[in-house]
Amino acid sequence: MSETVFGVALPPRRGFSVPIQIVEAGGITAWLVEEHSLPVVSLAWSWPGGQAMDPAGREGLSGLAAGMLTEGAGDLPSLAFQDALRDSGIGLSFSAGRDAFEGGFRSLSEALPEALRLARLAMAAPRLDADALARLKARAVLGARQQLETPGGLARRAFWEAGFPSSPAGRLSSPESLAAVTAEEIRAALAAQLRREGVLVVAAGALDAAGLRAVLEALFSPLPAGAPPAPAPLPPLSPFGVARRAIAAPQSSLVFGQEALPPADADWEAQQVMLRILAGGGFTSRLMRKVREERGLTYGIGAGLEVLLGRALIVGSVATENAQVGEVWRLIRAAWAEMAEAGPTEEEVADAIAFLAGSLPLQFTDSRRTASLLLGLRQAGRAPEWLAGRPARLAALTRADVARAAARALRPAALALAVAGEPQGL
Repeated sequence: MSETVFGVALPPRRGFSVPIQIVEAGGITAWLVEEHSLPVVSLAWSWPGGQAMDPAGREGLSGLAAGMLTEGAGDLPSLAFQDALRDSGIGLSFSAGRDAFEGGFRSLSEALPEALRLARLAMAAPRLDADALARLKARAVLGARQQLETPGGLARRAFWEAGFPSSPAGRLSSPESLAAVTAEEIRAALAAQLRREGVLVVAAGALDAAGLRAVLEALFSPLPAGAPPAPAPLPPLSPFGVARRAIAAPQSSLVFGQEALPPADADWEAQQVMLRILAGGGFTSRLMRKVREERGLTYGIGAGLEVLLGRALIVGSVATENAQVGEVWRLIRAAWAEMAEAGPTEEEVADAIAFLAGSLPLQFTDSRRTASLLLGLRQAGRAPEWLAGRPARLAALTRADVARAAARALRPAALALAVAGEPQGL
C-alpha cells in the first residue's frame, strides 16, 4: 500500500527480511548474513558465563580478564598489539556481560587474515603483563569508586543486591574486589571460559560460507576442547519492597522493577508492545507524559526488558528532587496498575507496533550492528525463522493481545524500588 506525505506519493512498503545462512565447521554452528556491497566483515561470538562466573570476593574478575585480552598477546606487548590493530584498521574487543563472555572484530576484507591472527593470538596466548594489568585495575577501581559516589550508581547497586541476594547477579564489582584480582586468577578464568565448544558465532558482511568455515577453523581450533561450565540459574527476584541508600545530594535516583514474562512466552512480543506504551517510548510513553509533561517532576523516565540467565526483568529508572520522590513513586505505581487493569488504547497499540516494525530494518544498516543483533538472537535461543516472522507477528497483534500481556506481566504489588539520595515521602 502506498502512502502520501506532504503531497508526495511514497513507494509502497515492502516486507523486510534478512537472509541468514547456517554454516558449520569444526563442530561450531554459525549464522551468516552475506553482504558484499562494502568490503567489510564483522564477526561476533560469545560463551555463557561472564560475570555470572565471578567468585565471591572477586566480582569484576571476568571484566578484567576480557580487558586484558587486547593488552598484548604472544610476542606482542600491549603497545605493539594495539599498533598492529590500528595499522590494519581492525576493531577487536572482548567484554564480560552479566551472563556471557563476548568477543568480536570488524575489519576490511583485505585485513581479515590479520584480524584473525590477532584475535586468535589474544584468546590463545594472552600475555597478562603486570604493568598492563596494574593499569587496567587502576582504571576499573576508579570507575567502581565513582559509581559508589553517585545516587544513580548506588541505586542500581541496591536494586540488584536486594533483588538477588544469593546470586552472582546481586554481587557487583567493588574497589576492593577488583583490587584483589591476580594475574593467576585471570589466567584460570580465561582457561575455563575460552573453549572450543559452547560458543555462539555470527558473521555479517563481505564473507561467503566457505570463507566463514575457514574463519571458524582458524579462530577457534587453537582453544582447549570442551565447553565452559554452565552458570547457575537465576533465582526469582526477591520481593524486597523498598531498598534505601543514603547519600547527600539534591536529587534522588530511583531504580524500579519486577519480573517479566520470559523470552519463550507466547506473549513476549505483546509484552514488548505494552512496555513501549507504558515506559519505553520516549516522550510518547505514559510514564513520561504523567511524570514529566504533566507535572514536571523529572527530565526523563523509562523502563525496558533485561534478559538474564533465561529470565526476564522489567527495570526502569528516574531521577527527581528529594522532596518529590514520594509523588513520583506513587505515579509509577498508578501507571503500572492502570495498564495492568485496563490495558492500552487501540491508538497506542497501533503506534507502538508501527514503531517496532518500522525500526527493525534500521538495526541492520551496517555489518557490525547486524552481527550484534544476530548474536543477541542466538543468545536468546531464537531460530533464524523467528526474525523472518517478526513483522507478521507484530502486525497480527491486537489490543486484546497487548492487554492480556499487560495483565499477565505487570504486578503492581510486586514492583520493587531501590532509591539513593535523601528521599522524602516514601
